[in-house]
Amino acid sequence: MTNVQRAFGSAFLYAIITGFALMIVKVALNYAGVIDVLAHRFTLSFIVASLFLFVNKQKMQVNGHDVLRIVPLGLLFPISYFGFQTLGLLYTTSSEASIIQASVPIFTLLLATYLLKETSTSRQKFSILLSVSGIVYILAMKGVNFSASGSLGALFILLASLSNASYNVLARKMTRSYSTLELTCVMMFVGFVGFNGVAVVHHSLNGSLATFFEPLFQLEFLLSVAYLGIFSSLITAFLSNYSLKTIQAAQMSVFTNLATLIGVIAGVAFLHESLSYFHWIGGIAIMVGIIGTTYKGRSKGQKLSKELIDKKLENS
Repeated sequence: MTNVQRAFGSAFLYAIITGFALMIVKVALNYAGVIDVLAHRFTLSFIVASLFLFVNKQKMQVNGHDVLRIVPLGLLFPISYFGFQTLGLLYTTSSEASIIQASVPIFTLLLATYLLKETSTSRQKFSILLSVSGIVYILAMKGVNFSASGSLGALFILLASLSNASYNVLARKMTRSYSTLELTCVMMFVGFVGFNGVAVVHHSLNGSLATFFEPLFQLEFLLSVAYLGIFSSLITAFLSNYSLKTIQAAQMSVFTNLATLIGVIAGVAFLHESLSYFHWIGGIAIMVGIIGTTYKGRSKGQKLSKELIDKKLENS
């Protein structure tokens, strides 16, 4: 199996795990608040990552300067991404969140064009507009009133999508300087310190520090946190970083589409959520736009090269 095949295989597994995560976050929120869920989630992620390093006796080849360089990556993913995602799921369904998160490849392409100076075709630009209009349509049909909980949830999910896209672009650069394991461990450490710090301050101010540990005595919550912490945080971060060492940011982000499909199916099948007709219309527009955005045909240079080769073959 080639490196490219392994990279796409990792991206595929990443999409499957991520697809079920939105549904499981909703389950965890039945037992604890947003900050507590994130704190417990990344505490487990950091513990498992530390145990992995200890058991395998691997040493991190990073110094203080390197950690500071990687911290912005951790602030985007997991801090911003999971923070906005979990807040959004307080106000919207996992099915709707999955559809909105299909915008990640759109944001990724825009950021890659601006920051990495990648070019896009007219077809790709049109596809971006089509996908964005699908998102706008869903929000408009819900009623674009940011005081309404549903629209507020959609806004948080959009911010989570932008954070994810920013991570895709930045991680693409970081993987050239650091190993997958180094990036993943630092990211989990940032999530552990960030979310637990906020949780401790929050409970200390409210005098409710004891309630921070209460959900841990609920089996369903423990199982949810185990999935979110080990699979949907630690393993997906590793898989994503591994894939981005080989494939482009836009190619990696397109696997969000598969996660979208899995998330919608999971929400409807297991949480009995419903989708309105405008979700389907907007969702189709998003998906068609994403296909047009991320698919790259052969460039003019490639076509010309093929024509020259064909002519040589004819003349020989």
